[in-house]
Amino acid sequence: MHALLQFTLDLFGTEPAPAPRARTAPPAPTGTADPVATTAPAAPIVLAPDLTLADALSPARFTHPQANREIRLAGAHVAYEFARGQRRTIGFLVGADGLTVRAPRWVAQRDVDAALQEKAAWILRKLGETRQRQARLDAARVEWRDGARFPFLGETVAVRLDPHHRFAGVGGAVLDGEAGRGERTLALALARNATPVQVRDAAQAWLMRQARRIFTERLDHFAPQLKVRWRKLSLSSADTRWGSASADGGIRLHWRLVHFRMPVIDYVVAHELSHLRVMDHSPRFWDTVESVVPDYAVLRKQLKDEVIPRWN
Repeated sequence: MHALLQFTLDLFGTEPAPAPRARTAPPAPTGTADPVATTAPAAPIVLAPDLTLADALSPARFTHPQANREIRLAGAHVAYEFARGQRRTIGFLVGADGLTVRAPRWVAQRDVDAALQEKAAWILRKLGETRQRQARLDAARVEWRDGARFPFLGETVAVRLDPHHRFAGVGGAVLDGEAGRGERTLALALARNATPVQVRDAAQAWLMRQARRIFTERLDHFAPQLKVRWRKLSLSSADTRWGSASADGGIRLHWRLVHFRMPVIDYVVAHELSHLRVMDHSPRFWDTVESVVPDYAVLRKQLKDEVIPRWN
């Protein structure tokens, strides 16, 4: 059976990256505690203000908005979207909406139910992870106004509206403060009563300018090391990819990568440039990525796990 997990802005399709070669771990820094505790005291149950004890103890429920089938999996109620089509296997997709199941036309419903029970642990784990991730995404939503905050290169930037337009000649925005020295301020040449859409669009325009500058610098840095030549950079807003590469040397990178720390950006840049040498995700491709970004597996996981703010 084929099982596929889909998250918002998943990276480069669904091919899993092979584990990097084993390396000798460096010695732990002196004067630091062991990060892995052997025992931990029992933690009390703490409920959110809007969560009752009955809610906490009740069976989990997962409902797809287009659900047309229901099933009980390990005590959890799962309402899922089901469809039949021209396919050879039963497929499972866990996305932001919930569980979707696809099956061949000739497969009986009892066989679909059996397949769901067989995959129950995986399905419930992914549904739970997706629900937690969605909650984190909702909590990260930006309120576009004076004082709005969003990440830039892994650090927090606070928006300040400047109605005097003193810096219109530099794109209507100036970033104050030094990297690594606390929260920085992005001054936007907007009136105090600017609408949320105006504030968001001004911040996006500034971020996209920074993205083009940073991506160009990193492409120029890694291309000679990989012995490739890139010819064109395009900024992407795709919902499902952080980047892509074409055989003619064209590179597309999502402008919102600038929310992440520079090492994560470097991983994506190196990933796409490596495709100019190997246009697949074979072991040879990952060896190419590893040659310039040895810790690519850690950075790839950070890219998948870290939550960036909703933009709309």
